[in-house]
Amino acid sequence: MVRHLFRSLLAALLLALAAGPAWAEVTLTFYAHPGARIRGGELLFPHAFVHAVGVLDETGEPVDWAAGFTARNPGPQLLFARGAGVVLEPDPRYVSEGRPYLSLVVDDAVYRSIRTRAEWWNGPEGSVYDLRRRNCITFIADLARLAGLQTAGEPSMKPGTFLEATAVLNPAAAWTGAPPEFARPPDAAQSLVVAVPPAAATGP
Repeated sequence: MVRHLFRSLLAALLLALAAGPAWAEVTLTFYAHPGARIRGGELLFPHAFVHAVGVLDETGEPVDWAAGFTARNPGPQLLFARGAGVVLEPDPRYVSEGRPYLSLVVDDAVYRSIRTRAEWWNGPEGSVYDLRRRNCITFIADLARLAGLQTAGEPSMKPGTFLEATAVLNPAAAWTGAPPEFARPPDAAQSLVVAVPPAAATGP
């Protein structure tokens, strides 16, 4: 009798676990795009961005979000003065050409805090762009610290170098696998490809 009851409870528990989400976690991956080349008559510049993919544990909501901070109006004027900044989502092709440096799993609370912080960078107080001191690297470093990572020295204008140094400080999160698939369709994202004179493409 007791043994039969135990088996029934165990079977019910296994069924409940099987019915839940197959994996409920969000993975953050930090990328650098090499840039510094012409594609389709447009100049791509070096850039750092983050990609989050997974499922929220609390709600089962799917997550597929990416963001990078860049100048709202790229141009040579940024060599001499600050300008307006904006948080944009890179398109799938841009992401596929990027190199991942760090990847880690975060809980729902951390993911939500990162999204909230990214919104701040896109708001009146946060959207100040400075090519040398407040650029895509500054944005990525801010989000990485929210995720519990140590970050390399700032300011910097070399996304790859910055993320490589940050990966050394966080060996447990250093990238070792294949890039995760960016599932969002191209027409749902904004590109970070901009048409600017070569003189303006001196930083992230």
